[in-house]
Amino acid sequence: MSVFAAPGAYDRAITVFSPDGRLFQVEYAMELVNRGATILGMQCSEGVVLGAEETVDPLEEAEYSWKLFKIDEHIGAAIVGLSSDARILIDQARVYAQSNRLTYDEPIDVEVISKRVCDIKQLYTQHAGVRPFGVSMILAGVDKTGNRVFGTHPSGTYRGYKARAEGAGRETVFAILKDEYKEDMNLENATKLTVKCLVKALEARQLPPRIKVAVIPSETRKMELLTDKKIEEYMKELGVGK
Repeated sequence: MSVFAAPGAYDRAITVFSPDGRLFQVEYAMELVNRGATILGMQCSEGVVLGAEETVDPLEEAEYSWKLFKIDEHIGAAIVGLSSDARILIDQARVYAQSNRLTYDEPIDVEVISKRVCDIKQLYTQHAGVRPFGVSMILAGVDKTGNRVFGTHPSGTYRGYKARAEGAGRETVFAILKDEYKEDMNLENATKLTVKCLVKALEARQLPPRIKVAVIPSETRKMELLTDKKIEEYMKELGVGK
């Protein structure tokens, strides 16, 4: 008898659908993502903002706990899940970005880089002997089409968003965004809202308020990582993280 005939055995290979049409390995990868540190991407009238929780062990050097990455000058990424899996995708995305500049002499669009990353992810859901990438990425940037935010899924799908959160604190973030997010807000207010969302998500899980935030203004189209001092100023102004 085939091993896949046994109840509950459909999760033993990535290429086998269960009788109700599910790929369990992909769902397990998504569950890993849902348990990870919260990340957030947001577009506004003056650019885009990326933010992430930074959970650091007391004996770990803080600068090696990376959740925010620069893909190109005008595109950044926030990752949640297995950092080792994300590193491979980030490296490949950077190659695509630089190849586009060399080939077409122009910066790559955010949607194009999102599709390329998801092409790789999807490939790893169709072949035996491999597993899905256990990571979700929020890619945000400013290109010729405007200010863009895309969320990617371990299955290889991607969608565009005005604001998107992933990770353990996503429900807390969504509740705040539903009430306070406005598409026409400026970059300063969008940054403050990002800080508030991430700190509240940490507080809801009784964790210390340690976060990283990056912005990409429409005017410069260059990613800038905010200093810890600047983030602390925002937290003080907002009255969060005490």
